[in-house]
Amino acid sequence: MPSNQIIVLDNRPQGQASASNFKLISADTPALQDGQVLVRNHYLSLDPYMRGRMNESKSYVAPQPLGQVMEGGTVGEVIESRNPKFQVADILVGRGGWQHYTVIEPAAIGAYRKVDTTHIPMSHFLGAVGMPGVTAFYGLVKIIGPKAGETVTVSAASGAVGSAYGALAKARGCHVVGIAGGKDKCDYVVHALGFDDCIDYKTHNDAVSLSKALKVACPNGIDGHFENVGGMVLDAVMMRMNAFSRMAVCGMIAGYDGAPLPMSNPAAILINRMKVEGFIVSEHPEVWPEALQELGDMIASGVLRPRESVAQGLAAAPEALLGLLKGKNFGKQLVKLI
Repeated sequence: MPSNQIIVLDNRPQGQASASNFKLISADTPALQDGQVLVRNHYLSLDPYMRGRMNESKSYVAPQPLGQVMEGGTVGEVIESRNPKFQVADILVGRGGWQHYTVIEPAAIGAYRKVDTTHIPMSHFLGAVGMPGVTAFYGLVKIIGPKAGETVTVSAASGAVGSAYGALAKARGCHVVGIAGGKDKCDYVVHALGFDDCIDYKTHNDAVSLSKALKVACPNGIDGHFENVGGMVLDAVMMRMNAFSRMAVCGMIAGYDGAPLPMSNPAAILINRMKVEGFIVSEHPEVWPEALQELGDMIASGVLRPRESVAQGLAAAPEALLGLLKGKNFGKQLVKLI
């Protein structure tokens, strides 16, 4: 059996996370028992929620245990199987963690799905045709529920969730405006992803200035918003929300280092009779088949052309995650393990 390389959480951050919070170790891969499957992971997904799990504080999921393999989504190839559900060379998507090889226990088999990479690149099953894409679908379709002609917005628009959100919203006839950090990202959002407009929040010093830019891009106000960031961005959006508007809250990346994120004008929720709903996409398995079908068709037809930032090698994962938290990635952040 092959020797495995693993990254564990060695200690918890005090304030900002750092590479010293992680540790790379080696371990023997055990011989397979009946019912088990051995997967060689090709790609590892890095996602903002991982920073929250590094803390010991209460959240919607349990903290990442110290000394154990960092949890995370993976896609890889079966190289040995003692389970009739999967064969050698099958491509599986699941939560294989920050490691080269994953032994799937019989009880966890149901958490992995076999995918066809004939028309969709393997890496996209961790992005647009994976958890981030389904996240965008649920927030847009099940919470915001836009009508053709309505204006919808999304923060972190150039990322894996934002790009899928834009494609799904345009397919429903919406006026779509993104918020992203930097001219290059905004140009990509408009010219490659097909958004109607994109605002560079880095050119604004406060929520009032950003809100004025949103007023120009959204002259009819905002009917639906997908929030990934919080802080100044959320405050600016709140100033432009219409009566009976809807907001899907997916992430608060501005507060993942533990700093409080006060909202400057929560009264707008009442004044505008807004629906504001936070959600965790893993709690809604019923939408995955529908969402993955639509997203897969968009990728295969070229309607959705997601961008990826790919770090090389498992040892690069900690710095790549830290870069993601600071907005240094461009599109879906992955680590190529092979």
